[in-house]
Amino acid sequence: MRRTVRPVESLSVALVLVLVGCATSEPNSGGSQPSAVARTGYFFVGGSYVERKTGPLMERQMYVEFQLPARRTRPYPIVMIHGAAQTGSNFTGTPDGRKGWAEYFVEQGYAVYVVDQPARGRSPYLESLGGLTRFPASQIEQRFTAHEKFNLWPQAKLHTQWPGEGPNKGQRGDPIFDQFYASQVQYIANNAVTQQLNRDAGAALLDKIGPAIIMTHSQSGAIGWPIADARPKLVKAVVAAEPSGPPFANAVFGNEPARLWGVTDIAMTYDPPVSDPKQLVVVQQPAPDGPNLERCRLQGEPVRRMPTLVGIPILILAAESSYHAMYDHCTSKYLAQAGVPNTYVRLEDVGIRGNGHMLMLEKNNLEIASFIAQWISRNVR
Repeated sequence: MRRTVRPVESLSVALVLVLVGCATSEPNSGGSQPSAVARTGYFFVGGSYVERKTGPLMERQMYVEFQLPARRTRPYPIVMIHGAAQTGSNFTGTPDGRKGWAEYFVEQGYAVYVVDQPARGRSPYLESLGGLTRFPASQIEQRFTAHEKFNLWPQAKLHTQWPGEGPNKGQRGDPIFDQFYASQVQYIANNAVTQQLNRDAGAALLDKIGPAIIMTHSQSGAIGWPIADARPKLVKAVVAAEPSGPPFANAVFGNEPARLWGVTDIAMTYDPPVSDPKQLVVVQQPAPDGPNLERCRLQGEPVRRMPTLVGIPILILAAESSYHAMYDHCTSKYLAQAGVPNTYVRLEDVGIRGNGHMLMLEKNNLEIASFIAQWISRNVR
């Protein structure tokens, strides 16, 4: 959906360019090629003190790393939020040393903010926030990096874009895989707690920097919607790369209930209002929309709308060989049924082939970034 937006007001621009107390680095002075980055640094948002036996400690704060372009040509920055077991390193580079999405979008004139989710990575964890879990290396191989060798879902065999060569590509012992697995971290097992933490920290970030485009991936797909719900006037678009889904129940690796509020595990604004997710009537399609697709769960009558998301341009991307290829269309259909127009794109339909779930790290990651940039240019004005 296209939407006309006004340029950022001078106060918001000043807030982006003057971040009190942030660590910074100087622009490139090497003399060969001028850097696209004028300034880098970090800060924290959110957080509150809690009393512990050892004394007051802070919890719920979120680490934010920023890159400001030497020539800013885009009015709205991009906030990049990683998925489960990941950190912001997903966006700042690739495990084989290529350019990441953060650098690419800075070169396109965007200010970029890359976060580590609260209680993850450089955002300190407190045990009171909940128990932790971690992906074993075998799960990463089977679902993210070498799924063409395991064929746990029909599209898996189409995977060609994970970087590397040789018989161990995408598996333990391959140096690129080992670099990627070294970046995996513990994360809070409770999805509702994760979404609450990130909704609050994400809202605090937008309150600080002003209007922005939210970019999510995987687990953080269920974080982008609550941030937009909490700050609809500050979210100028949502780019959801393989967002957490499908609505109401897991798929591919189980069918247990999940995301009982449709696209989240926490409360969202509905019209007529919903005080308990059991008030949402859920019906499953009698047949899937096509071969190798899940039967979507949608709302039955009465269908409730999601008014705070209406008018926000939304792009949902699914990769050709990912397990998300089986069900991301259900998230798109659910939003559309709730009165939220969105653009759903299967990457193979626009000529981008062979990608798995970690599409921002794969060999053609900049081709995907270019497609996203073109969509933003057309839909966020």
